[in-house]
Amino acid sequence: MQAGIEQKIVELEQQLQQAMLHSDSVLLDKLLSEDLLFTNHLGQCMSKQDDLTAHQTQLIIINDIQLSDMKIKTHETFAIVSVKAYISGVFAGELSTGNFRFTRVWYKNPEKHWQVIAGHASAIS
Repeated sequence: MQAGIEQKIVELEQQLQQAMLHSDSVLLDKLLSEDLLFTNHLGQCMSKQDDLTAHQTQLIIINDIQLSDMKIKTHETFAIVSVKAYISGVFAGELSTGNFRFTRVWYKNPEKHWQVIAGHASAIS
């Protein structure tokens, strides 16, 4: 059962990557919990609406995401993902590139849909 959950989380992480690359707010809306609490690499707390708005208004434009070193810990109703990411794009009109480590908590909500409920990003070298 845990292997099945892990495979599902890998698929969801790939969907999230594509949604971020294409600023797909419909898919992001599906993947992010209404209760999302995300701390970005600048220490700012963001809600689901903050994230959706950043993509919809092109405050964030992601040109490339390369993931590596993914680690997943699964449980029946939640999974924790830690992954390295090289990201290049535009933030607030300025070109930006960097290496980051993301931690995300995926939660299987009462409707049996997996969504990101919490996350944290750190800039790494």
